[in-house]
Amino acid sequence: QLPVRPPPARACPHPPSRAGPVGHPGAGRRPPADAARRLDWEYRDVSGSTVLREPVGVAVGITPWNFPIHQLVAKLAPALAAGCTVVLKPAELTPLNALYLAVLCDFVSLPAGVVNLVTGRGSTTGEMLVQSDDYDIVSFTGSLAVGRHIGAVAGAKVVRATLELGGKSPAVVLDDVELDVAVRTTVKNCFTNAGQKCNAPTRLIVPEDLRGQAVAIAAAVAREYVLGDPLESSTTMGPLASAVQRDKVLSFVDGARSRGATVLGGTATGDCGYFVRPAIISDVVDNDPVVREEIFGPVLVVLGHQGEDDAVRIANDTPYGLSAEVWSGDPARAARVARRIRAGQIRINGVRSPSPPVAPFGGYKLSGIGRELGPFALEEFLEIKAVLGDPVQKEETTQCAQQ
Repeated sequence: QLPVRPPPARACPHPPSRAGPVGHPGAGRRPPADAARRLDWEYRDVSGSTVLREPVGVAVGITPWNFPIHQLVAKLAPALAAGCTVVLKPAELTPLNALYLAVLCDFVSLPAGVVNLVTGRGSTTGEMLVQSDDYDIVSFTGSLAVGRHIGAVAGAKVVRATLELGGKSPAVVLDDVELDVAVRTTVKNCFTNAGQKCNAPTRLIVPEDLRGQAVAIAAAVAREYVLGDPLESSTTMGPLASAVQRDKVLSFVDGARSRGATVLGGTATGDCGYFVRPAIISDVVDNDPVVREEIFGPVLVVLGHQGEDDAVRIANDTPYGLSAEVWSGDPARAARVARRIRAGQIRINGVRSPSPPVAPFGGYKLSGIGRELGPFALEEFLEIKAVLGDPVQKEETTQCAQQ
């Protein structure tokens, strides 16, 4: 048993396991259907040609373990709305929710063969699916290394691939905002799901003269987290997904510490479970691995900037471009800075995903190719066909001539 302290004043009103991991799939299933109802599936363009949208065909969806139900629904819902048949391969660490989802598909009487599910390791089952010649699109969410491989295989087949490959998201705090609110909210956003979240704001970029204050605030918030059973209402952070993930996170933290960084927290704890105390890291150089690489754990790096231009430079100094956050007391300034950051989603002053979740989700650069959620997700599973001329009119003209 972990030593559990009394919950802080800002304790979560619901256990972490009942918030995003369970709530998001329910909210995300309907928008693709609504988008399909509104979509112009067939229309005439200015040339008189008919433009048709048609399902691309068989879709393979390969999903990760961090938000297992949400990731499945984010691929399944738009694929079905587009008219595709689907083969799902969940992460080997989280197969049971996928099997239950398959039971639900049968319960609502989907025709046999429309939704198909296979379980197994990515290196075996996933690889066999990707190497197959029997699909028309593959949609993958996961690591950069695996995404590169899937993209290469699909490219060699000239088959469409959508890839969501993670990030190293910045939270830019400008000098006209209340520091305490910005830092506290960024820590909360970073440590959601124990930091196992691809769009977590893992780089907090604050004015250099306020960096010390920001570190102190972040460390105080990190110490408030109560680690324990995710089903307990007092728990505000659960364990990491596996021993492998825990050891990976600790290796990043220990490496930064050995290179002279200031590290607060970041230690394993508890007699059972893969728990890691959240870490606040500062005093690191720009090319340190904890600044450049996706860690996928409760680790926040605090960096200092010398003004707006420098903050944008640091924010963009990453091979990724999935998400970013901008904090400013001036809406016009926040919008201006947001336009300068190369990322697929920019969140202003800590806003989270609005409801319904229809804003496109996906990234620039190494964060991937394509978009999920809302009408953009639906378009990923559609082909466009142009029928030139007016076949109906030609048929009528031919009949008249014959008469």
